[in-house]
Amino acid sequence: MLPRCVILDFDGTLADSFPWFVSVLNDVARRWRFKTVGEAEHAALRQLKATEIFRRLEVPGWKLPLIAADMRRRMAQDIDRIALFDGVGEQLERLHATGVCLGLVSSNSAANIRRVLGPRLWGLIPHRECGVGVSAKHGRLTQLLRCAGFAPEQAIYIGDEVRDIDAARRAGMAVGVVAWGYNDAALLRRHRPDLLFEQVHELSTRLLR
Repeated sequence: MLPRCVILDFDGTLADSFPWFVSVLNDVARRWRFKTVGEAEHAALRQLKATEIFRRLEVPGWKLPLIAADMRRRMAQDIDRIALFDGVGEQLERLHATGVCLGLVSSNSAANIRRVLGPRLWGLIPHRECGVGVSAKHGRLTQLLRCAGFAPEQAIYIGDEVRDIDAARRAGMAVGVVAWGYNDAALLRRHRPDLLFEQVHELSTRLLR
């Protein structure tokens, strides 16, 4: 059944921000006093859930909001280095043209997301929850659906991490994941999402068929 509401993650799903993330990670680590990461370990990070990454890097929970805020500030300064994955704009346009309601739930800031999307694409997404805490996505998904007037069974959340799968399921929604984001596709498959998108064009072709 065609979902009436498609809610999207941003980093790793719409925007190719992982290269930027790993480029600043060690500077952030030195500032906030957690373990740095060698270049050879970058691929290994994609095999881990967010909670496992925090344990591996020895990040205490109380620092997470501070680190997240620092990362958002740094991205704002480097925003010209962040771009959408090729074809994402066309997919958003196509979904919107069919009458599907678009939403967005992301840990990133509204200001950063708007600058990367641009005014046209930003305007296609009327329902947004930004600056979401690491473990708070399911609550924000529920809140967005309530505000938009949809039941969970009418919607799908599309992300790129295991925590996106967990959040959607806690919110009672279907969940799709993309193979080009932060978590490796093989790891995502093991968590049995409803859909796995291998290529960007599938965001519309698989949802609209």
